[in-house]
Order: sequence, then structure tokens, then C-alpha cells
Amino acid sequence: MTIYEINPLTDGRWGELVERHPAGSLFHTCGWLEALWRTYGFESVALTTSAPGEALANGLVYSRVRSWLTGRRLVSVPFSDHCEPLVRGAGDLAELLEGFRGRVKEGRYGYGEIRPWVAAAGEYLGFRPGQSYVAHRLDLRVRAEAVFRGFHKDCVQRKIRRAEREGVVVEKGNSAGLLEEFYGLMIQTRKRHGLPPQPLDWFRNLGDCLGAALTVWVARKDGRAAAAILTGRQGRVVVYKYGASVARMHALGCMPYLMWRAAEDGVERGMEWLDLGRSDIGQSGLIAFKDHLGAERSLISYWRWPE
Repeated sequence: MTIYEINPLTDGRWGELVERHPAGSLFHTCGWLEALWRTYGFESVALTTSAPGEALANGLVYSRVRSWLTGRRLVSVPFSDHCEPLVRGAGDLAELLEGFRGRVKEGRYGYGEIRPWVAAAGEYLGFRPGQSYVAHRLDLRVRAEAVFRGFHKDCVQRKIRRAEREGVVVEKGNSAGLLEEFYGLMIQTRKRHGLPPQPLDWFRNLGDCLGAALTVWVARKDGRAAAAILTGRQGRVVVYKYGASVARMHALGCMPYLMWRAAEDGVERGMEWLDLGRSDIGQSGLIAFKDHLGAERSLISYWRWPE
């Protein structure tokens, strides 16, 4: 079967496929792909078996990454927690993975990596599992009170009540000011963990490209920012992507409070899931925090070719 390449940023059919496919996510959207291009120069391509002029029946999107540090590779897609191939079944998947593998060979890339939610996706055509992560998602298809009752009483509920007693105030939006306030906390958090921060332009471009689908949440105590999170929306899913906080203010319970407010807002908007993203398997504290939110846990594996 012929495999066609399209530019997801200019072909309107891509956005339509992402909207209607049940596995379409924030990381498939034109906004996310445009932010990658603006910030890092990563070109995005989508493979499909649908001919020009036809509605897209399937698609596998990836970015061409050329780095002096990590080499040349194809990634579906950079900085995503997962990016499922948008297919109708095993036949579509096999065709698109064959096409993806061919692009790795033709372009002389070091490897190609796909990041499916369903681990079995990579068992075709010699793909082998690479790094694995723990993923969590919180069911929002219930009343807000039921979400709250699902939180661990000591580790989450009590901290939320503490934040309320302390008069912690939450502001949400996607203004440049909120984004820069979030970034200031991000610099502190990354430094605390011995990691360099992402460039400010990455977050500015996410704000520009995702628009109203991106929300910054800032928790303040006496007017001072204590914690912040960044979420995005696609379809019926809210994605928690980034979080940052001031270490000396952790006792106020601001981070659990922010997660509760984001979940409550999701329920009010009719969202179905709060995607809490991936955690490294060794991040036991982060995994426990997400477990205590009552989220469903699963193991996801990224897949590479060649091995």
C-alpha cells in the first residue's frame, strides 16, 4: 500500500483526524507541533495511507530531530508523554510502522522512536521496547465530590484543607504575566533538582500556539506565588504537563490544592480525564503523589527501531 507524507501544519485534514480519533491527544495537535517548530526547529511529518483529497483514515506523526548532542533521529513526538499512532486497527498500524521504518533508513537517522499508550503497538516489524514509564490518569466522569473522596485522606485531602485555611488563592489564565510567573517558579524547581530549565520561548510558544487550550494555574499565599502548574486541553482530556513550586512553602499544601482545582474545573467543563503524564520508574515520590490522587496507573513503553 502507498504511504503518503503530509505536513500536519498546513494540511487541514490532520486537525480533523486528531479531533475525531479517540486517541487524538494534546501532543498530536497542530499547536503542539507548531510550538516545537518555533522553539527548536523540529519539522513535523505525518504518514498516512489516505491519498491526497481523501479524508484521513489514519496517521502517524513524527518530528525530525537533528542535534549535535543526541544525534539525528525521528521521534513521535518530542516532549510528549505519549503520542499514539492514529489508526483503525492492526493493518493500518503495520503499514504506517513500515513507512516510518523506511524513513529512518532513507534519511540515515540513528533510530526512530514512537511513544504509544498501548505497549503492544511496537511489536511489529522489529521494533523493540526502549524506556518505560509509569503513566497516570484521573477519571473525571463523576461528580466533583466523588473525585475529592477518591483523594488520599491524609496525603491529599488534609493538605487541600490546609491550603484553604491558610487563605491560599488560585489564579488561572493564559496571560503573558501568569506564564512568566510560572516560569520563575520553574527555574527554582529545576535548579533544586540539578536540571537546566526549558527555554522561556518554549512556554511562550505553547501559549501562542495552544491559545485558550493552555491554562496556567498559580497558587499564592499573601500575594506571593508558592506553586504553579501548566495544563492543556484536547477533546475531553485535560493534560497536566508541568509543575513548579517554592520548597519552603510546600507545607501549605499548594500543589495538591492546584491539582484539586484543575480536576474540579475539568469536571465542570465536562472533561472525561485528567492526564497526569508520565513518571520515571525510579521517581517513587512522584508516583506515590499521583497514586494518592486516586488516579489509574499503567505502564507505558516507548518503541525504537533499530533496537
